[in-house]
Amino acid sequence: MLEPRAAVRKMAPYSPPSAGREGKLRLDFNENTVGCSPAVIEFLREHLTAPQLSIYPEYVDALRELAAFFGVGEDEFTLTNGTDEAIQVLINTYVDDGDDVLLLHPSYAMYRFYAELAGAHIRELAYHADDLSFPLEELIAAIRPETRAILIANPNNPTGTGIDVDGIRKILEAAPRAAVLIDEAYFEFCGVTALGLIRECPNLFVSRTFSKVYGMAAMRCGCLFSCAENVHWSHKAQSPYSVNMLAALAARAAVRDGEYVAHYVQEILSARRLACAGFKRLGIRFYPSRANFVLFHAGERAIPIRDALREKGVLVRDRSYEIAGCVRVTIGTRAQIGRFFAELEKLWKA
Repeated sequence: MLEPRAAVRKMAPYSPPSAGREGKLRLDFNENTVGCSPAVIEFLREHLTAPQLSIYPEYVDALRELAAFFGVGEDEFTLTNGTDEAIQVLINTYVDDGDDVLLLHPSYAMYRFYAELAGAHIRELAYHADDLSFPLEELIAAIRPETRAILIANPNNPTGTGIDVDGIRKILEAAPRAAVLIDEAYFEFCGVTALGLIRECPNLFVSRTFSKVYGMAAMRCGCLFSCAENVHWSHKAQSPYSVNMLAALAARAAVRDGEYVAHYVQEILSARRLACAGFKRLGIRFYPSRANFVLFHAGERAIPIRDALREKGVLVRDRSYEIAGCVRVTIGTRAQIGRFFAELEKLWKA
């Protein structure tokens, strides 16, 4: 048997519970719970041909249309295979074995995954224990001259809490030698973005995804934004055809249907208010969220409640392994949240 690299031997395996979800109410992975815009499916039907599938993907049209949509230059971003590849490309470009990387905890598991795979020296800072708010002062104090990367989800998963643009600017100023990633997977639900700073701040990277509000998680498509020089170097560390042709086509159609996105966001924000009211009514502690999910405290019943809900066809995500007693529920439509609370209330009062 071949011996793997030391970094791989030390890593814990990441195995998301992704099997057996079809046909259930999917309130576990923060996906769009109703599906992508019908315009995406129609666009794919119109443009997909057998000859196209035999050709390596071309991104000219996608880059032009997405650059216009996001208000950046075509040389100020790269298409990625979901946010995961955006993280990987940044790490591949800027982090060497043993380099200092700052992460927050709890947060998206792929930050640690790719940093560990690179053999980085990882330091983690905890979100504030009382309200899971962003530890801005602590993070700035932890930055060292040798820090090479800082990876931040805004809003954060699974806490739902976030940081404002002024706070992001303070981090960028305190870490001029570090690549600072602001992962904006849930931007549409909070409206806070650092994208307008990429020309001003040469150490800033911003990622977006089509897996959440756009309802295209199966397509694995995202974007990594930065100043043109950084994007040039990032291209050298990225596979030239990592985004498939269908994903590039779908992304073009998705951003054209702004009405669909706006309607879905408003529905989710209404359902989020409904969920918070439901937790208050049941006397369940929860954390206010800026994203399309809410973290609530079920105590020792966290895993039993998750399992019992699954038996009723409702999927939620246990996060008690990171935050004791906590469960995360994705915010779907008002009707879907109504179904969730109908089942939860029976369990909670049992």
